[in-house]
Amino acid sequence: MTHLKGITWNHSRGFTSIVGVSQRYSELHPDVTIDWEKRSLTDFESAPIAELATTYDLLIIDHPWAGFAARNHVLMPLQELLSPEFLADQRVNSVGASFDSYDFGGFQSALAIDAASPVAVWRPDMLCADDVPTNFEEVLELARDGGVAYAATPQYLLMDFYAFCNTAGGSVFPAEFGGAAGSGVVDHRVGTQVLEDMRKLAQLCPPDIFEWNPIRLHEELATSSELRYCPFVYGYVNYSRRGYGAHRLAAGAIPQYRGTMLTGVLGGTGLAISAATRHSDVAADFVQFALSPAVQTMLYPDCGGQPGYKAAWQDDVNNAATLDFFKNTLTSLDATWMRPRYPGYLYFQDRAGAPIRDFVRDGGNPEEVLDTLDALYRESKEHGARNAAATPSAKVR
Repeated sequence: MTHLKGITWNHSRGFTSIVGVSQRYSELHPDVTIDWEKRSLTDFESAPIAELATTYDLLIIDHPWAGFAARNHVLMPLQELLSPEFLADQRVNSVGASFDSYDFGGFQSALAIDAASPVAVWRPDMLCADDVPTNFEEVLELARDGGVAYAATPQYLLMDFYAFCNTAGGSVFPAEFGGAAGSGVVDHRVGTQVLEDMRKLAQLCPPDIFEWNPIRLHEELATSSELRYCPFVYGYVNYSRRGYGAHRLAAGAIPQYRGTMLTGVLGGTGLAISAATRHSDVAADFVQFALSPAVQTMLYPDCGGQPGYKAAWQDDVNNAATLDFFKNTLTSLDATWMRPRYPGYLYFQDRAGAPIRDFVRDGGNPEEVLDTLDALYRESKEHGARNAAATPSAKVR
């Protein structure tokens, strides 16, 4: 009997989906059991995978860990466990850059079992499709009438900041994408305008938004008698399904900013295998099952998942069950921007949202915020360099 342990995140999109797929795999392979544990969304975004890989065989991870995984070898290189034909099909059917986000220098740390990006979400019983804003100016106009909210905890304000800056023409982390070495996070002229626009919108929304992550935002929108629209939030298809929330939510393309669709930041999750597992062959077979076209297109979404396989987003049955969530948001997902994945990036991500939150909520000097971000960026590079030598590979259990 082979027993595998997995760790995922605490929402139906991340938990019931993989549990349902694992149950079916065990039915087809009676000599294998797979048990999944779950952690909070906050822990999912920042908990060190080096620690998790000593306990679990299978891990659901966020793609900014790809650089760390490649350097420290805490995860199995999937390009050595899965066939080139299977990986090629995964790449062709990637939603946006989901597949590539887990490939760091040829080290395939995970496969995109889930895909997500910021999309617009609204209550179709309170806001008709013709009145849904298409650009930032219309978002502000609707917000002045009330009923507009978004997720504004530090982590997600940072993602919004990236999106606005990239769309406004200010390359974010230019040095990480072929730009001049030593450059900061973003051009301060662009960053200043973006921070001021972000604050302008926030002042028209309920103050509670600074306590809401995407899950809380969806829950509030689905139950509120006042909220009716969110311009950008990481989409959760579950809330577009019948019976999941008090009211169904519709989703569509993210609005335009300065004449161009906002370039949202790629989200989603990847399925990885610990380098410490004693059952890499069985784990690899499960990964191939869970990422197979049939499972991704049918079983996985039926169990509450939001697949990383593009054919699933184009499937008529999946769209009929979700108010066309998949086909109406695919354009936004295909246009996403991938976060840096250098070792040490998550040091920056964990700290950079707070000064943005403080300015957007309370005001202040945007130049000081941008100086703080630049300093955190330099610190994150130093942190990554130090930890590269200090972090051990996952130990064999």
